Formats: sequence, structure tokens, C-alpha cells
Amino acid sequence: MRIIFALVLLLPIFTCSAGVTQWIDFNLDNGHVKIPIKIANIDTFAILDTGSQLNAINKAFISKHDLTFDEGSFIRVKGAFGIEKRPTRRNIPIQYFGLETELDKVTELTLGHHSNGLLLGAGFFSKFVTQFDYPNKKMRMIDRDSIDVQKFKNIVAQSQKGTGMPIVKIGFPNDRHLWLLLDTGNTGGMVVDRNVAIKMGWLEQAQVQEGVTSGVNEVVNTDHFTIPSLKFGPFEMEDVAVTIPGKGSNSYLESQFEQIGTRIKGRKVEGVIGYDVLKHFLITIDYKGGDVHIGLPEA
Repeated sequence: MRIIFALVLLLPIFTCSAGVTQWIDFNLDNGHVKIPIKIANIDTFAILDTGSQLNAINKAFISKHDLTFDEGSFIRVKGAFGIEKRPTRRNIPIQYFGLETELDKVTELTLGHHSNGLLLGAGFFSKFVTQFDYPNKKMRMIDRDSIDVQKFKNIVAQSQKGTGMPIVKIGFPNDRHLWLLLDTGNTGGMVVDRNVAIKMGWLEQAQVQEGVTSGVNEVVNTDHFTIPSLKFGPFEMEDVAVTIPGKGSNSYLESQFEQIGTRIKGRKVEGVIGYDVLKHFLITIDYKGGDVHIGLPEA
């Protein structure tokens, strides 16, 4: 992938004398942003996922450490490629960034290796403005009273009605655009529905490769290809990777982890944009306000 700097940009210096954490190193594991935490005094990692309505605990982590937590209600969870009924857990003690707290209504999900103890979604991000410096693998959180991202935003963005998740307007040649979920939990470039790819005319020109993709609820056949370009805020990017469901496969691409029954009709979201695009930038997200700034990090 190549980035063309269509405009000369200077990253605004956000003056935050109070209400801002120090820069904190994070791990990048196959595109996932992971921070060290403790669950019930056990060292593990949390995946930070702006594309999730839910907080979730890994079934493999519970099994590995033979843990039991208070049972909550069952909820129906919509993943990218399927829907299943899942249990929740209550009163889960966690520690991160020097803070101690308890989480309730934490969904039990499959999150890969047992070292991925937790996934933190909307409940985590709605409390702060979050900055992800992908190239330098660090992040920080800023109190919303200390910064007004709306003054600096350089991409059309908003909070999706019902889910509250950040969605951004992505531009394409011939004045076309798509609204996509800005998803730090997605490890690819773009994931869109097959009908969207057909509508955009991508399959007529692309060299498609078949593969498989694991969602939260199932493994499905997928097709993979690249598109010539897209516009991400003020930046134009070339040769962007795209994944679509294979023929006959279902997809639910508003969110990777979404609770059924919480959605209010809002702007139509036609896919997600993830790590393969985000990895080049310093991303500032006001999750609650729905404002986003795309910038270049310091060397």
C-alpha cells in the first residue's frame, strides 16, 4: 500500500495540561492493539476494539485458569459472519493503567489464544478521547473536557445511532463514497459486503483470491483483492486490501461484536476499515462525540 499526500498537513499540537495520560506502549499482534492488564490478579492482555459494542472475556482464558465469575443474562451477539446466543459474566475484577475496577455484563466469547484475556469496546472508549500512534506503537487517553477534537477533525465522521460506534466517510474515484466503521479490532484493510463490491464495480477489474476468515461465531469463505485507491480524510491511499464474503456467505458488517436489539436506524454503514489502513497514522478518536482526526506521527 502506498500513501499519496494530497495535502500538506501539520498535525495540530493538542495542548492538554491536565486530564491526559502519558504515552503508553502497546503491543501489535497481527494488527490487534493489545495492552497488559490483570484479571482476578492474573497477568494477561486486553484487545482494544473500537468496532465492538461489548466488553468480552475470553472463554480460553477462563478455562486455562479455572476461573468462575457471577453469571449474568444471555444476549444474542452479532458477529461479522453470524449470530449466536452468548452468556455474560458479572463482577470481574480488572486492573489497567494503574486503575482497579470491576466489569459487569461482560460477554463470554472466543478471542483466540488464552493470553487474550479481555476485549474492551464501547464502554472503555466512551469515557475518553483516545489517540493511537500506530507507527510508534503507543497510545494515550485524554479527558474530553481537555480537548475539542471537533475543532481539528479532518475527516467526515460521526457516532452511529444506536451503536454509538465511530463511522467515517471514505472517498473513492468518480465522487463516490462509503460510510465505514473505524475498527481497531479489524486486522485487514476494508471488509465490505459482496453487494457493495459489485455496486462499486470492483469485481469487474480485480484479481480475486479465495480464502477463509474467522469471525466471532464461525469461519466462512471469503474473497480477497485490492482496489486502486481510496481517500482517507486528507490522504489518498493506493492498492488497498479488501475482503468480501464468498458467494453464499452471510455477513453482518456494522460491527464485529454487536448486541442484538440495541440498534436504532441510522446512517447506512456498509463495512469496516481496519489495521491495514490505520497502521500508517496517528488516529485521534472522540468516541462519544463522533469526531476523528487523521494525522502523521512524530518520527
